[in-house]
Amino acid sequence: MSSAFKAFLNSSVGPKTTHFWGPVSNWGLVLASVADTKKPPEMISGNMTGVLCVYSALFIRFAWMVRPRNHFLMVTHMSNECVQLYQLSRWARAQG
Repeated sequence: MSSAFKAFLNSSVGPKTTHFWGPVSNWGLVLASVADTKKPPEMISGNMTGVLCVYSALFIRFAWMVRPRNHFLMVTHMSNECVQLYQLSRWARAQG
């Protein structure tokens, strides 16, 4: 096993910690949101999408501030924020 992989495996944000598995599970939100971009905008809940935007924005900050800094969680929530903002724009265009 390479030393870089061993270092990752035993690091404070490696796969033996919740700092790794939390972001992995949050990718489910991102993937579901991407799949929802194929649905008609009339099916989008503006309230829920807005809440998900706020949720991801808060967790981007949390991932930056937590020690050890969790870049994986931050990228996960940045991705979700982008998809949710896109969905929110689709919803807003459908309303007007």
